[in-house]
Amino acid sequence: MKLLLDMNIPPAWVAPLAAAGIGARHWKDIGRHDADDREIMVWARDHGFAVFTHDLDFGALLHATGASAPSVIQLRDEDVRPASCAAWVIPALAASAAEIEQGVLMTLDPRKQRMRLLPLVR
Repeated sequence: MKLLLDMNIPPAWVAPLAAAGIGARHWKDIGRHDADDREIMVWARDHGFAVFTHDLDFGALLHATGASAPSVIQLRDEDVRPASCAAWVIPALAASAAEIEQGVLMTLDPRKQRMRLLPLVR
């Protein structure tokens, strides 16, 4: 599994994800800081990455386009620093690796996780 960290996710996530065997790159190392969500989604899809974000717009894009890739993982917590939430996020990612590779919209918060297979259809 490879994760593309959106600009609203701290770059500090790269190290704990790598330590857990999860490949990760931060968008700041790849593209423009002001790139729109569609550009990030296309890059992630074309390079085999899932998008890891705090932004709900990526889920809306999946719904609007009916895309089957990339997977989007939405982190829903007030504090998205790895020191605050890596202890529960990384096990959830590891447990869902097969689904993330297949294509999902996944929402993670401290109390629960939700997952919908892609494409999202009405």
